[in-house]
Amino acid sequence: MSDSLSVKNLSVRFKTQDLNLQAVKGISFHIKKGESLGIVGESGSGKSVTALSVMRLLASPPAHIETGEILFNDKNLLKLSHRELRKIRGNSISMIFQEPMTSLNPVFTVGYQIDEALILHENKDKQSARKKSIELLDQVGIVDPEVRVNSYPHQLSGGQRQRVMIAMAIACSPDLLIADEPTTALDVTIQKQIVLLLKELQQKTNMSLLFISHDLGVISEVANRVVVMQKGKIIEEGSTKNIFQNPKEAYTKGLIACRPTLDVKTSRLPTVTDFIEGREDSLKKLLLKENKKTSGEVILEVKNLKKHFPLKKSFFGKTLSVVKAVNDVSFEVEKGTTLGLVGESGCGKTTLGRTLLQLIPADSGQVLYKGTDLSQLNKKEMKAIRRKMQIIFQDPYASLNPRMTIGNSIMEPMIIHKLYPHFDERVVKVEELLEQVGLSKSMKNRYPHEFSGGQRQRICIARAISIEPEFIVCDESVSSLDVSIQAQILNLLKDLQDKLKLTYIFISHDLTVVKFISDKIAVMNKGEIVEYNLAEAIYEAPQNPYTKKLLEAIPVITF
Repeated sequence: MSDSLSVKNLSVRFKTQDLNLQAVKGISFHIKKGESLGIVGESGSGKSVTALSVMRLLASPPAHIETGEILFNDKNLLKLSHRELRKIRGNSISMIFQEPMTSLNPVFTVGYQIDEALILHENKDKQSARKKSIELLDQVGIVDPEVRVNSYPHQLSGGQRQRVMIAMAIACSPDLLIADEPTTALDVTIQKQIVLLLKELQQKTNMSLLFISHDLGVISEVANRVVVMQKGKIIEEGSTKNIFQNPKEAYTKGLIACRPTLDVKTSRLPTVTDFIEGREDSLKKLLLKENKKTSGEVILEVKNLKKHFPLKKSFFGKTLSVVKAVNDVSFEVEKGTTLGLVGESGCGKTTLGRTLLQLIPADSGQVLYKGTDLSQLNKKEMKAIRRKMQIIFQDPYASLNPRMTIGNSIMEPMIIHKLYPHFDERVVKVEELLEQVGLSKSMKNRYPHEFSGGQRQRICIARAISIEPEFIVCDESVSSLDVSIQAQILNLLKDLQDKLKLTYIFISHDLTVVKFISDKIAVMNKGEIVEYNLAEAIYEAPQNPYTKKLLEAIPVITF
């Protein structure tokens, strides 16, 4: 079988006034026609840079391809003109990007953006292109595709935007599909649908697939072969079965081990560093998870909370139908504990989290923080409360100011809330926070676009804890992180919780992560909490059929 893609001795360097980094160091790999190749590695290992090099989408400068060949159907993509590349991109080679909000044009409807590829590459007229776009949205699990095709990106949830990106990428049935973290923002049920969809497309069209992911469970289901990258180099390569059953490198062993599991109770997660530094034997002590002792003090009480959004209006502005994003929700959170909030994309998790913090006004109901009804506070009183209540947003790039250095972004809340009055004190605190979340203090003068998606999420976590809050809503706060950094951040969140007596609401589509970090779990479906119980009870004996469906969809490494 001939190669669809062959990468030979590829080296990529980024060079600016402050930076001289070789991100990819002489790597070589190939993908046969109809084959799936998985690339795994930590954030910043060079996975996405490799994918962008294949698409010729790296900005030059600062990026510079120093050496190598990228052969696609025996054509060297590095030698083609921009005009020749335009005929290939989106047609023969397509890519699903890591961050859908920054990849979709905010001023056009999602339907228009899918139509565009079909009209350009398949010569369809507007009517047939729109019909195909609706079919594609339905194919990737978008509810009410006839309505959503006219929605703008900001009107969709993170998971829905990612599904739109997938629909756009597969619209022209490409020969090679590059999927850069395509299921990161998706809940487990849609993730399973997408994996099955990609497999079905491969069987029908003999499409090749380059699949980049930090979710090793998904990689085990999708890929025929796996390439492991570390610091710009390929350190291990082989069949998926061999890599998972008999990893040779300590780094690979660490990547596999630090993924949370449903069947083992742990107090902490092992990290890649534990394996690289030979601490494997000491990891056994992690297998003892004790039940947390709490004071019983309720820090947050939610009573009959409702938030509806108009879906359709008449010519005169009268609301004809609504989306019940949060529908009569009630629960309590005890101080120092974590409530996990799970459910499919669009079920209302994020809306609930933002309504709790008064970022979105509720239609009715109460949110009581330490007995204070937040809806009754004025702006000045709410500002004082905001120091105690923080949020880590789902999309790290959209929540960082692209014109501010990350040091200034972390420092900004300190200035607003008048913490650490001297500038030098704030700088020291920023450096401490960066190192606390696994980044170098020397990075404080860089801008958001100079970081990978996982690194940007760590910056957002550092900013959230910069003013020492009591209560944090973590909205998919580890969803864009590779398993190793995810393990570090989850351990960090637990350490901070013990040290600072923090209380979390942890929103995630990854049920294994939720089980690890949560004391109690609330399962949401269509704006309502359908099951609420201790974390262990939810997983060992789920009562609601919807909860059972979520658990059955979790990808499991079966080798």
